[in-house]
Amino acid sequence: MQDFEAIFQNKILLVSLIACFSAQGLKLIIELIRHRKINFRYLVSTGGMPSAHSALVGALATGVGLTKGWESPEFAIACLFAVIVMYDAAGVRQAAGKQARILNQLLDEFLQDSHQLNTEERLKELLGHTPFQVLIGLTWGISVSILTISVL
Repeated sequence: MQDFEAIFQNKILLVSLIACFSAQGLKLIIELIRHRKINFRYLVSTGGMPSAHSALVGALATGVGLTKGWESPEFAIACLFAVIVMYDAAGVRQAAGKQARILNQLLDEFLQDSHQLNTEERLKELLGHTPFQVLIGLTWGISVSILTISVL
């Protein structure tokens, strides 16, 4: 039980989670400003501005660098992990979202008269991020880490 409690004492983990969850909260605020209505789905959705994945790994790498040192093997691992996650968010997942959009359009045209496809069967289109959304998420994560790692 003591080991489980120690998890909540890990500053780097807490800072990373704060960056991730606050980035998800920012998505809600940004969509409220853009569409003038609250959509709580943005609190748990993938894609959108800013990238919560990038915020999480950016805060993780920054937290490791600040606590273990910028020359440490732990920072190198966290940094490379961050690059892979951000590449995936802006590359692979964004491409999958574009493919889903095209497939949904094809299905809409094909089944236009029959109305057999309901909204739950549609493919999820907002999967990835633009490079700008990834950059803003990374910047958010680094900022959260720098501002909070010394406070915790």
